[in-house]
Amino acid sequence: MAGELYPVNDHASVPKNGTVMLSLSEKKRNVEPVAQTTTTIARTPTTEQNINNNNVEISTWQSLHPTLRERQVKNNEKNALMFNNEHMADVHFIVGPPGESERVPAHKYVLAVGSSVFCAMFYGDLAEGDSDIHIPDVEPAAFLILLKYMYSDEIELSADTVLATLYVAKKYLVSALARACVSFLETSLEARNACVLLSQSRLFEEPDLTQRCWEVIDAQAELALRSEGLSEIDLPTLEIILQRETLNVKEAVIFQAVLGWADAECRRQSLSPTLQNQRSVLGKALHLVRLPSMTLQEFADGAAQSNILTLEETHGIFLWYTAATKPSLGFPVTPRKGLTAQHCHRFQSSAYRSNQWRYRGRCDSIQFAADKRVFIAGLGLYGSSGGKAEYSVRIELKRQGVLLAHNLTKFVSDGSSSTFPVWFEHPVQVEQDAFHTVSVVLDGSELSYFGQEGMTEVQCGRVTFQFQCSSDSTNGTGVQGGQIPELIFYA
Repeated sequence: MAGELYPVNDHASVPKNGTVMLSLSEKKRNVEPVAQTTTTIARTPTTEQNINNNNVEISTWQSLHPTLRERQVKNNEKNALMFNNEHMADVHFIVGPPGESERVPAHKYVLAVGSSVFCAMFYGDLAEGDSDIHIPDVEPAAFLILLKYMYSDEIELSADTVLATLYVAKKYLVSALARACVSFLETSLEARNACVLLSQSRLFEEPDLTQRCWEVIDAQAELALRSEGLSEIDLPTLEIILQRETLNVKEAVIFQAVLGWADAECRRQSLSPTLQNQRSVLGKALHLVRLPSMTLQEFADGAAQSNILTLEETHGIFLWYTAATKPSLGFPVTPRKGLTAQHCHRFQSSAYRSNQWRYRGRCDSIQFAADKRVFIAGLGLYGSSGGKAEYSVRIELKRQGVLLAHNLTKFVSDGSSSTFPVWFEHPVQVEQDAFHTVSVVLDGSELSYFGQEGMTEVQCGRVTFQFQCSSDSTNGTGVQGGQIPELIFYA
């Protein structure tokens, strides 16, 4: 049957699909023979109509991707282009505190499908009609990182933005972004920022990150407590640090760190840093410092002259050191236990022979890797096989040729085949499965014990170490035998 064309008048309604709808009366009034009248049909941007009354589709991204999966992929690409773009934006966020805020465009549907908080905000029972939403507690840079992730699955984190991004990810329940932030913080965790991250991990209730922070603070307590980050933490976090039994540091260092925090807190509260104000902001935290566990010399040279203690407190502690009957004090008197060092011994036996092991300024070196993150504190070394002897020694720890730690010191051996510890100034964090090199140059008795039957893999507690020969070794030490019988570490 031949097709009929109906001309469109002013009363016709044209839906978006291009089909022309006329009322019955309109049809009767306007019907004309095909041969006499032809009229151009109204078109949508996506269709054309030919003389046979067939719709011809113009190519669009929807028509070029007929399956749902293809359209989803294409839509993700379009979303990435829409990120932070006014195109079709139906909501705006005023992000940041007054005077520092930024107006950020967004699209409700994109955010709602990625966050239950946004979904409730836009489409829930309490949804607001206002297209401008104020969020003064969020940093603009962090909010843009959140939006970029929700539009494109891309995550861009830096040390300057990661904490603010973790906050906004938690606020809007975007768990994948929050996990990425925690992972970033764990990999960037070190002594200088451990106290700050401990405070934040407690605030955000991230137990895994909290545990990692404690590992660093315990093993590298002196570095952590001397860092600028300590002055930035809140009082409850300071108190929980001071209660820590396993801090590996002298109490005199802890006391100085507490004074530094009190000075910073006075400035935060716009108080003059007088001794009275410092005691006031510290509260009971001051009495968590174990002053009587210092040596008498440490107390006399430090805390006793700080003037932050009352005369009664100072007098009582001096009596506690010297009097047969100890007075009652308002400070804990038991020293902290600290961490117990572990020893990884890589030889199964030791030996000595005449003229067998000499030094003469040459280097003994070995490479190692651990399957868990550890803190290398020092090395166990062999001493003289000919009786008591003193050695001068330089020890080093390197990673890919970069010097991470060293120490120049002395130790005395007693003529036995025992190992003798030599410590780095501070324990060094060593990441898992990363090969490092330890080296030692000794100057002393020419004849010493040396290791035999060396092992390439050693299980030590929960940590497994692997050993390889080092090209830095110029004195014969290798996997099978030689010097450096022990790694001393915390884990």
